[in-house]
Amino acid sequence: MLYWWSKFVLLGPLLRLFFRPSVEGLEHVPARGGAILASNHLAVADSFFLPLLVPRRITFLAKREYFTQPGLLGWFKKIFFTGVGQVPIDRSGGSAAQAAMDTAVRLLREGKLLGIYPEGTRSPDGRLYKGKTGVARMALEADVTVVPVAMIGTDRVNPIGSRIWRPRKVRIKIGPPLDFSRYAGMAGDRFIERSMTDEIMYSLMELSGQTYVDLYAASVKEKAAAASAEQKAAEPDAAGPTPPIPTDDGRGSGRVPGTRAS
Repeated sequence: MLYWWSKFVLLGPLLRLFFRPSVEGLEHVPARGGAILASNHLAVADSFFLPLLVPRRITFLAKREYFTQPGLLGWFKKIFFTGVGQVPIDRSGGSAAQAAMDTAVRLLREGKLLGIYPEGTRSPDGRLYKGKTGVARMALEADVTVVPVAMIGTDRVNPIGSRIWRPRKVRIKIGPPLDFSRYAGMAGDRFIERSMTDEIMYSLMELSGQTYVDLYAASVKEKAAAASAEQKAAEPDAAGPTPPIPTDDGRGSGRVPGTRAS
């Protein structure tokens, strides 16, 4: 109930008014049964526009902490995330990755339409990055098809670090389902899962027109953050040079603290 209220009464009209979103290829989304919508990931806005334009309810996985924060703010967050179709992942019994996998496979076997970003995080620069093989494992274990989805323009609506969305045109392109039934029973084979994931990413590259980078986006972000931290550490003190320390006779020694006089 909350999902449809958010989609058609609260968020939907505003998103349609300001961003004029359009979609092509809806016929490729199965009308029923479990399936994975594998999308590129340019911005937080992706998780708003994709559910808006696809008739079927899309389920996304989210950290359980989003639903358990106490107080009024926590209550609003719970209502919001539930309203946009997110399902909490309980990570208390093991690793987050395994919890996500178990939850995803269960939802797919229940006939849900699951939204996944194979890159694992937002693109840092608008290019398409290497996909993680979890999407392939989910498809094999749940025996479902993968439908590639390209989000176009959401990075201009919601650039990384922006607090206010900008009125820009948003497009969504949905490609034909990818059938991996030829790999049935091969879940856990890392070569098969990598091959499947690369096929998915190639489809996303063709749909989106993005340049492909054979690196994980998370690794690129970590290296950029480390380089930025090193650069800041190497920068001189913004306050300027340290004033000289006066000697007994009132004249400055000209020596920087912590150094030895020559």
